[in-house]
Amino acid sequence: MNVRENETGVRLTDDERLDWLRLIRSENVGPRTFRALINQFGSAQSALAALPSLARRGGASGSATICSRADAEREIKAARSAGVSLVALGEPLYPWRLQMIDDPPPLIAVRGHLAVLERPMVAVVGARNASAAGIKLAGRLARELGEAGLVVASGLARGIDGAAHRASLATGTVAVLAGGHNRIYPPEHLELAGAILDKGAALSEMPLDWEPRAHDFPRRNRLISGLAVGVVVIEAARRSGSLITTRLALEQGREVFAVPGSPLDPRAEGCNGLLKQGATLVTEVEDVIAVLRPILGQPLERSSMREPEPVAPSPPAAEPGADERGRIVDLLGPTPVSIDDLVRLAGRSPAVVRIVLLELEVAGRLQRHGGGLVSLV
Repeated sequence: MNVRENETGVRLTDDERLDWLRLIRSENVGPRTFRALINQFGSAQSALAALPSLARRGGASGSATICSRADAEREIKAARSAGVSLVALGEPLYPWRLQMIDDPPPLIAVRGHLAVLERPMVAVVGARNASAAGIKLAGRLARELGEAGLVVASGLARGIDGAAHRASLATGTVAVLAGGHNRIYPPEHLELAGAILDKGAALSEMPLDWEPRAHDFPRRNRLISGLAVGVVVIEAARRSGSLITTRLALEQGREVFAVPGSPLDPRAEGCNGLLKQGATLVTEVEDVIAVLRPILGQPLERSSMREPEPVAPSPPAAEPGADERGRIVDLLGPTPVSIDDLVRLAGRSPAVVRIVLLELEVAGRLQRHGGGLVSLV
């Protein structure tokens, strides 16, 4: 990949940004697949050219659906018209902490006050059907976090999320969207989303007109926790999206805070459970600040982050033979297995295993999990 690089990171050319958008919008290409393709082929342009062959060899039932240049150009034009910037992984405005997670979006669509993304963030999340007390506490904590110089990130949902955003409008808040910028959810928060843009920002990895679906919300939650140095949970049922956010936060090495609640209130079961598991108890903002102060006192160094792109592609591997491919596929199943174990058990080189996994991914037959695990769909 050819990029212009300076002391603050990389900058894509217009053609490279177009190719990145085409690749991430192509069928069966998510953030992890995108990275694997770039690592294998060295650039989005080369990866796009390889997709049809990969899908065919991976056993796809039809030809690979690749985002056309015209469709990508239309999306970029529409984004500009809507005041949305497409920021690439590794570019100066891409949030550093988000860049460090296992599956950062190659491109984020951001609208509003983009400089807010450079400031440290704390996520505040919780129940949609929040109690009056929960909403009041969320507002108080968010306002005081903002006054302490922190940006509040949340998911623009009803209840706790909305209260946290409203209380931190004056100091800057970031709304992470499950859908596209033209499909604000819930619809009654359209006015709130507009107010956030004055001193804060709205962020999404989805196309502008993407209508959010149920499985898009956990995907969004990894961005909420990924942006933040810590996650504060206020009212969460035993099975809730907020607990998904905390699980992701722990996987990402973030701090987890929980507000205790009555054992008689189902909305407090999740928070009380987090406290039993070692989350930091929160009743006032200083409980959060005390934990984060030493962390924020250690600035992130660019050298400690993931490189967004390799300088050169991996050495080309010969196309795996039918026997090699069959052996690797036979070792896969619905239970996630580590790639290292696949290499060992298959008795094949990492390069061969990697290309077979890419073939299966592009064909829609493989799912990647955290920690380098993969499984058949």
